[in-house]
Amino acid sequence: MATSSRDPTPNQLSLDLPGPTVYLTGHKEETGKATLHDSRPIEWHRYDNDQMAMAVAYTTSFPPDLNKNADVEAHDAKMKASGGKLGLVSGGGTVLRYVDFAPGYECLFHRTQSLDYGIVLEGSIESILDDGEKHLIGRGDVMVQRATIHAWRNPSQTEWARMIFVLQDSKPLYIGGKHFGEDLGKGTEGIPSSGNDK
Repeated sequence: MATSSRDPTPNQLSLDLPGPTVYLTGHKEETGKATLHDSRPIEWHRYDNDQMAMAVAYTTSFPPDLNKNADVEAHDAKMKASGGKLGLVSGGGTVLRYVDFAPGYECLFHRTQSLDYGIVLEGSIESILDDGEKHLIGRGDVMVQRATIHAWRNPSQTEWARMIFVLQDSKPLYIGGKHFGEDLGKGTEGIPSSGNDK
């Protein structure tokens, strides 16, 4: 079971990791004082024969509208319309996403049209770039992915690894006049195209 009183959240594969919760702050209309608006358990979606699970914690537009909880309503509407399965990137905004990797699992190469902060929360992860470079990053480390094609590998044969990503829509990337757009690779069947690289 989970390593604390935080039980696994819906559809979680990594039962030895704690179940994450999203806490949303806000303001009391009558006083303007800060308050906890809502708390929500993470709901996971499983991929690649249950070797990887992803969960969207929150989405925004640029810049987010915090008036009268407009950002919360926009996020909820987006999640409802997609059934919780969004493209990896949200055009014109951000996606905050958890990803769990099974022991020994390696996803195949993929690219998003985005600038991403990938932070290791549990275990360690090997970042693999398409030129063959490999970098082992550990708990608390961050990899800034700048629309590069890459893969992730959990080097542990016994423990799940967890990362959290902030994916931010970016302008189209051109190198030598060639457009480098989204390429989801294999193992992500069921994830729709982000649609932000048209």
